[in-house]
Amino acid sequence: MDTIVTKFGGSSVANAQGFVQVGDIVRADERRRYVVVSAPGKADSKDHKITDMLLMCYQLASHRLGFEDVFSIIAARYRDIHRTLGLTLDLDAELNQIEARIRAGASRDYCASRGEYLCARLMAEYLDLPFVDSSDLIVFDPSGHMDEAATYEAIRVGLNGHERAVIPGFYGADAQGNLITFARGGSDITGAVIARGVRASLYENWTDVSGFLMADPRIVPNPRPIHSITFRELRELSYMGAQVLQEDAIFPVREAGIPIHIRNTHRPEDPGTLIVPEQTERKGTIVTGIAGKKDFRVINVEKTRLREEGDFLRKLISVFESNEVPIENMPSCIDSVSVIVSQADISGKERKILEEIRIYCSPDALVSMPSIALIAVVGQGMIHAAGSAARVFRALGDDKVNIRLISQGSSELNILIGVDNQDFENAIRAIYKAFVQEEA
Repeated sequence: MDTIVTKFGGSSVANAQGFVQVGDIVRADERRRYVVVSAPGKADSKDHKITDMLLMCYQLASHRLGFEDVFSIIAARYRDIHRTLGLTLDLDAELNQIEARIRAGASRDYCASRGEYLCARLMAEYLDLPFVDSSDLIVFDPSGHMDEAATYEAIRVGLNGHERAVIPGFYGADAQGNLITFARGGSDITGAVIARGVRASLYENWTDVSGFLMADPRIVPNPRPIHSITFRELRELSYMGAQVLQEDAIFPVREAGIPIHIRNTHRPEDPGTLIVPEQTERKGTIVTGIAGKKDFRVINVEKTRLREEGDFLRKLISVFESNEVPIENMPSCIDSVSVIVSQADISGKERKILEEIRIYCSPDALVSMPSIALIAVVGQGMIHAAGSAARVFRALGDDKVNIRLISQGSSELNILIGVDNQDFENAIRAIYKAFVQEEA
């Protein structure tokens, strides 16, 4: 039987009603065999995330200040779930132990991890499934990084005999048994690692949104949802600021060729977004998504017959490297190269960098353009669609948007456009209209 690993985020398990929705989803498909849960998120706009409150307890305790009031709020949240669902777990004993450990000087990671731990204990009873602690499955090395080989062996051994289980996200343990957490969003990583470890056919990530959108809804009203996207397309959009999964949460399943399905716990009937290794023929628009960021600086270097200087690019790159300024992109022509860097990264260093370029590269012209926004038009469908770049030019020209730069890689997966900061929103709306509304 195929195996699906399902991960539920904090908004999905914020209260008892969320637990009921999770239960309905898990029971609707017998292939959903392993359930990974986050700590409860905000139950309403006035609420606080459980993990934030646990970290507050840690901070107060570490300064020898009372944390009982904050901890009582945490306890009340779990007791409400426990009482409403009629669970039998000795919750008071669990809470008392955690409170005592915090008072005794427990580590930051221990405190932060208890939200997921308690949620998984309650969820395991509610679903009538075994609880398996992620401290027995996720192994960290002495440097605080996940040990892949040891982790996948621990998953093989730890889940042997458990055809189904509930597992807390966000944390694991080192060889000495010390609890260690991932960075924020670590439950996504746990879910992906478990999916790879059990060789799942699908990794479902349930949250409070129905997948990804083709553009930022704050810029484009009611943008079209993305029903299917490749890992490569996702990476391009993520790099340009689109709100998608963290790279660390994608890598384990991407490497194993396991699709990810982003679903909405509160609207399980919505199709969501399926992230796949390779895309089959996609119906509809040739563009998958449009994303961008403001506040870049473009340094344009011109020199006649620069390609005849074998070390020109090396010297140019070394200037930025020696000043610890990462290069975002480097579009080039026959006699010119443009270096794109973040405004924040080059702040306070620009004058020195320009002077070093003049000394080491002897350019014919050197121009620095501030306040540039970059927009990525991403879509595997553009590979076989002639005239994609021309449509971008035409759309921006019709909207009176001045194009400062354009770059398209040989893969033709995306087109990168540079415009003035003040034209950023208009440019995205114009491109969206050209590729989506005109094709509708």
